[in-house]
Amino acid sequence: MLKYFLLMIGLLTGVWGSLHAQDTVAAPLRWDLQACLDYAKKNNITIKNLRWDARSSEQDLLQARAAKLPNLTASLSQSVVNSNNANPVVGGFQTQANASGNYGLSSSWVIYNGGYLNNDVKQKNILLESAQLNVQQAENDITLQITQAYLNILLQKENIVYLRELVNTSKSQLALGKQRFDAGSLARKDYLQLEATLANDEYNLVTATNAHRTNLITLKQILQLPSSVNFDVVQPDTLITDQSLVSLPEAVHAAVQSRPEVKAGELGVQSAELGLEKSRAGALPTVSLGAGISSGFSDNQDLKYFNQLNNNFYQRLGVTVSIPIFANRINKSNIERSKIQIEQAKLSLQGTKTTLDQAVEQAYINAMNAQAQLTAAASQWKTMQESFHITNEQLKLGAFNTVDLLTQKNLYVQALQAYVSAKYNSVLNKKIYEFYAGAPVTL
Repeated sequence: MLKYFLLMIGLLTGVWGSLHAQDTVAAPLRWDLQACLDYAKKNNITIKNLRWDARSSEQDLLQARAAKLPNLTASLSQSVVNSNNANPVVGGFQTQANASGNYGLSSSWVIYNGGYLNNDVKQKNILLESAQLNVQQAENDITLQITQAYLNILLQKENIVYLRELVNTSKSQLALGKQRFDAGSLARKDYLQLEATLANDEYNLVTATNAHRTNLITLKQILQLPSSVNFDVVQPDTLITDQSLVSLPEAVHAAVQSRPEVKAGELGVQSAELGLEKSRAGALPTVSLGAGISSGFSDNQDLKYFNQLNNNFYQRLGVTVSIPIFANRINKSNIERSKIQIEQAKLSLQGTKTTLDQAVEQAYINAMNAQAQLTAAASQWKTMQESFHITNEQLKLGAFNTVDLLTQKNLYVQALQAYVSAKYNSVLNKKIYEFYAGAPVTL
């Protein structure tokens, strides 16, 4: 009996643990905006590839630094030569195999090459910084995408709340209309209009629910979450919609000073200038120091192995000067191409600054327009809400007019949807403008 009792406890524990594990897996992820941003910056495939590009640039920098140091090469060779040799004693030929070996160490060190190696190190360092800035720019792009998708979800969540209230109101109106229809004080046509209104409100609620699901899928795709993940977002307590914006000149100045695309453009000019110095180094002499030691042996000599190594031990030390005299215009063409690349890099930087200036100005205009729309939409919604409330109270008191009720309700729904849309549009455009000005995105 004790064995059966323990067995039952084990089975029940295993079943409970399995069910608990399933509940844990099925529990939805509920992330706020910051959690979404942190996850995307860490796991986004594009950003991860750019980080690997930066790691590759880091290796290029280490290689450029190592090129300034002397190298060292060892060589060892062991060979056996089989040949036919004449035999002076018995005449004819005999086969004889001889073994030999050669060993050596050699090193070379570039002492002067017109500053090529130093400029190459500087250029590789700039390219590494530029690769890291590309990571930051990709993070900025995905930050705006996630923020917009996140706010779209919140918009639909609020829409669903208001539409549910409308459905409940329509149900109450239909129940009141049913009482009056049964009492004979309401025409069948008016009662059917109340039923149609409820059906339309329920349809709008379903549409908003589907839009909410679609926006959740959009955010999941941006985050690159698997389809099996049950995901939802955290609704913030409040959304700040006030319009305390920094001035446009301040925002433009801050954007130029902080945006990674501008810094990358400036580094591009510096890299092109160093490329010109490297091209000029190709027309200058190169001075290198070389050294080496070597020895060898052969078994066709009477001396022993180590005696041969000692006798054949050679040391070499020398200086080589390479002076380019005529290089088929290679160096001159490289110099001219480098000058062209400098001008192209300057134009690219100018274009980046111009594009950024226009983007910041457009973000400022969008933020101001969105705030104005929010103010007007809030006023309209308040008016229509009061009017719809009065009409609904009149319905309860018996002053029933289906046309007025439906008209006021349609106006109220339109004003409500305009207000909710304007509120989130205002928040989004303000966040975009502040992000250009260097402020982090928070809700």
